[in-house]
Amino acid sequence: MKKNTHPKYQEVLFVDTSNGYKFVCGSTLQPKDTEEFEGKTYPVYKVSISSASHPFFTGSKQFIDTEGRLDKFSKKYAKKKEEVLKAKEVEEENALKKTKKRAKSK
Repeated sequence: MKKNTHPKYQEVLFVDTSNGYKFVCGSTLQPKDTEEFEGKTYPVYKVSISSASHPFFTGSKQFIDTEGRLDKFSKKYAKKKEEVLKAKEVEEENALKKTKKRAKSK
């Protein structure tokens, strides 16, 4: 069997950056930072959301979006909606003008 083909399996300290929750789990991640937790030093990997802060697991309806994806989507959707409404208004104005011209020509 070949040697050194698999990454080293070790205990890693995961830190939820949104609320500071920490937990230890086995992983093949190789983070460079270390931190002491419960009297032992572990390599540290920071996560933006975990079961301690995710709305599905916490039961809260409010979703805290640290990366702004929801805001970005909302702005994009609102902009698109405005464009569609303006296009409809222009079409309605053009249709109204055509009906007025037809009425005058009769």
